[in-house]
Amino acid sequence: MGTEEIIKTLLNSAGVKVNDQGDSDIQVHHPDFYKRVLRDGALGFGESYMDGWWDVKKMDELSYRLQNAFLGDKIKSLNTLVHYWEALLVNMGKKSKAFEVGIKHYDLGNDLFENMLGKRMAYSCGYWKEAQNLDEAQEAKLSLICRKLNLKPGMKVLDIGCGWGSFCKYAAENYDVEVVGITVSKEQIDYATTDCKGLNVQFKLMDYRDLNNNSVFGKEILFDRIVSVGMFEHVGIKITVHL
Repeated sequence: MGTEEIIKTLLNSAGVKVNDQGDSDIQVHHPDFYKRVLRDGALGFGESYMDGWWDVKKMDELSYRLQNAFLGDKIKSLNTLVHYWEALLVNMGKKSKAFEVGIKHYDLGNDLFENMLGKRMAYSCGYWKEAQNLDEAQEAKLSLICRKLNLKPGMKVLDIGCGWGSFCKYAAENYDVEVVGITVSKEQIDYATTDCKGLNVQFKLMDYRDLNNNSVFGKEILFDRIVSVGMFEHVGIKITVHL
């Protein structure tokens, strides 16, 4: 069954037909409508309407039928299955794309992220158990991570996906450790290098899959601890890490 047939079957289960004359039947104007709904689920269904890819005579009646048939849940489940199989079959985190992600997502100018993030420039969730604001939540998170790592003075620590150096700076300042941070973003390297000036921290523009290449550091480094904060969910289900 093709994409169009799948979406039509789901709509039919709610009593909604495509390009028919009923008040709740949808009129499809764009050939990629079916792929978009299958890929993006309910969000794709709504946004494709906003883009003029389909219309309907009575939106309220359509909405009632879709909700009554729990079609949103069905599309969401199907959408999840599609993404799962895509992750198994297609390596979205492949090495050739790593620096492209850095350029497109992070190298947008550090001013943008300074206005979005707290003073620590941490681009991951905070720890809000006792925090009253974002800055306190981020520091609480960094403190919790360091305590869980059981850091001791003189240790060598590797931060994979270091971002703007929030963990590196906090660990070096508070635990007297040597930290190496790696990222695929040149803008992040520039910011972190300046922000951590005077600390026992260095940053490398590199993909984590090159860590076994000793020439990257000029010598073999044995790390006492390895940490990654909010990065590994991006590497894809097919990636296997060897460190």
